[in-house]
Amino acid sequence: MKRTALSTLAALIAAGALGNAAAEQVTVGVELPLSGALARVGAGMQEGIMVAAEVFNQSNGKHKIRLITIDDESAPAKAIAAVEKLASQGAVAITGGYGSNNIAPASSAADKLGLVYITSGGVDAGLVNSGHRNFFRINNTAGYEKALLGLLQEVDAKSVSIIHSTKEATSSLARNVHQALAARGVKVVSHAFDPAITDFKPIVNKVKLQDKSEVIAMVGYENDYVAILRAARVLKPKVKAMVGVWSLATPKMAEDFPDLMANVFGTALLPFPARFTTADGKAFSDTYQKLYKKEPDYLGQFGYVQSMLLFEAIARAADNGTLKKGGIGDELRRTDRETLIGRVQFGANGDNPNFVHSMAQHQNQNQRKNIVIVWPAAKATGKAVYPGLPW
Repeated sequence: MKRTALSTLAALIAAGALGNAAAEQVTVGVELPLSGALARVGAGMQEGIMVAAEVFNQSNGKHKIRLITIDDESAPAKAIAAVEKLASQGAVAITGGYGSNNIAPASSAADKLGLVYITSGGVDAGLVNSGHRNFFRINNTAGYEKALLGLLQEVDAKSVSIIHSTKEATSSLARNVHQALAARGVKVVSHAFDPAITDFKPIVNKVKLQDKSEVIAMVGYENDYVAILRAARVLKPKVKAMVGVWSLATPKMAEDFPDLMANVFGTALLPFPARFTTADGKAFSDTYQKLYKKEPDYLGQFGYVQSMLLFEAIARAADNGTLKKGGIGDELRRTDRETLIGRVQFGANGDNPNFVHSMAQHQNQNQRKNIVIVWPAAKATGKAVYPGLPW
């Protein structure tokens, strides 16, 4: 049903029902996991991408974006096939992607086809060290590490158990956080797990009986968080907080798992309900609520920012007559502007050196579920509940 609604909206945009029919039309491919293990995050990013197309088409006037979306089913081979099919259907660039293990082969396929690939769904360092001139991303591991380390320092955690997936991006982040914490004198123990496992009770029991840490830091993906939190709820280790990273502090997680999320920390750029003060932010928020009848979350925000930057680069390349001569990538490399996630520039490797995430906490206030930004202080919308647990 959700994919049908999204496809209908895409068709409306492509047909001109939501934009200026006289504008020059450019096709952009969207490759995302709309089914499989990463479907929830893929759908969140998809919403932001669609909002970006709507805002751009309403405001640009001279150029019009037509989106074609293909579900990569959370599988690397399907991600490659999606990119190749989008290229055959006339896409001049690709936006989307989630999970570094899916993005790596998909962006490689795009590079071979001469297509720009832009994402916010993969933070593995290998993505920007691959030598692909057409790869761009607006976020990176360093921004997540700073946020996680900042919160742990803020609450003065003396001991931390890191439970992390053996996937490349999660292993890298966990390793860097472990080293940084140890350098501060924090007692830290890491527990790696295979992405295929679903029963985390043995690991949580080690934390409870052996580590006896103050904080459990989860470095994984949605299904991992849910399974770890369920195991912890049963075993009740004597920790003071459960902390995670991407795809955790979202309204959707609070809605789908209300018994698990209370007081849990995760990365988020937006509080919930969201607050916007800039013209760009208000356009995003108003359009998001018009299309989806709900408050936006940070996955949508990421999808919006990456896609709006791409659409703007496409428009400049079209104006310069370089759309099919590498102009989109050149224009992205010239990007330097404030966005909903802060200042974005792209280095020679396609990375954004300015990215710093924030930490948020699921809190119940006035009988309403909220996501409160608690770090850094300059962006905080409330105070952290610490100690604070979901059981």
